Amino acid sequence: MQLAAILAGAALLSVQQAVAQIAVKGETVYTMAGEPIKNGVVLLKDGKIEAVGTNLQVPQHYQVYSAKVVTPGLVDAHTSVGLAGVYNVPFDQQQLETTAPIQPELRALDSYNPNEELIEWVRSYGVTTINTGHGPGALISGQTMTIKTAPEGFATLMDTTNMVAFTMGATVGQNYNSPKTSAKGMAMLRAELQAAQAYAKKMANTDASKRPDRNLKMDYLVDALNRKYKALITANQSQDIMAALRLAKEFNLDLVLDGAAEAYLLIDEIKAAGVPVIVHPTMARATGDSKNMSFETAGALARAGVPVAIQSGFEQYVPRARVILFEASVAVANGMTTDQALAAITSTPAKIIGLDDRVGTLEKGKDADLVLFDGDPFEYTSHVCAVVIDGKIVSEECK
Repeated sequence: MQLAAILAGAALLSVQQAVAQIAVKGETVYTMAGEPIKNGVVLLKDGKIEAVGTNLQVPQHYQVYSAKVVTPGLVDAHTSVGLAGVYNVPFDQQQLETTAPIQPELRALDSYNPNEELIEWVRSYGVTTINTGHGPGALISGQTMTIKTAPEGFATLMDTTNMVAFTMGATVGQNYNSPKTSAKGMAMLRAELQAAQAYAKKMANTDASKRPDRNLKMDYLVDALNRKYKALITANQSQDIMAALRLAKEFNLDLVLDGAAEAYLLIDEIKAAGVPVIVHPTMARATGDSKNMSFETAGALARAGVPVAIQSGFEQYVPRARVILFEASVAVANGMTTDQALAAITSTPAKIIGLDDRVGTLEKGKDADLVLFDGDPFEYTSHVCAVVIDGKIVSEECK
């Protein structure tokens, strides 16, 4: 009897995932591309959003789902899910290579485990797109990649290299013999970027015989200098945030500030620099260089007009990943509006990672990624009751 029930459930899931046309009705639909729609309908066809609005005629053959609230799929702009595993043991911790402090050539793609349990876990709470990869802790730890959290794994890969991950601050010295101070770290980064500039100049020589041998490290640094890849710089203390701003200005880097625990001390400077911030998880532990973090940082940045996303970050203890839905909920209780907090986990991170043409809002032609709630997304008593990725139901358990 139990086996029959399991087989029936598997068959039902298979049918649901095969459905190409779905209609999602919501008492409130947050498109994040305009005002919320009351009693809205989102039509999904062949993995894309076909239409969004009110009083839409639902074709007879469409499968209909209903919810109190509908939002775009949540976008986590910085995580290590898939490289950092749920068990917190050496074989599933691939997010930081500690043999050298500068390794931009390390690809997230080569360490990502599409079968990691954490992926399913964050997906069940509405996270449909993640920018994941090498974590903080090295001057340059490696690259990030962007992928959907769908069960298909690498089939939903969106970008193999999105950013190059840097870390500013004395905390790097906990993992390496050198540097041990912020000043030494900054000097090492400047020297490496200057070397990359010289390498690029030599590689541009019209005489191929005078070009140096290819160097993977230099290649990726040159791509960062050319703004092909964004520089994701984790900096938490105010002096390290200022150092990141100076480095970006000196080398014309396409900077994304990360962590930024003391960003509330430098709001004017960050805004003047025109850089977005992927702020630390609201409930992160206030230790180390994040000891002065605040629950109010995300709200303060949003009120000042700084583009801000809330990340899941890197959790030191199991289950190794926070849930951005919960982090945004606490931000709402500490100065963010509902619209600002939703933007911080949907439309804004989509823009920061450069994939807002596909995800982050509910608009015609975009990827059919949705989250269905049974109440206010930021209320403790509400649940994620269905998750849709590329037009397929990938989770249908109220959590």
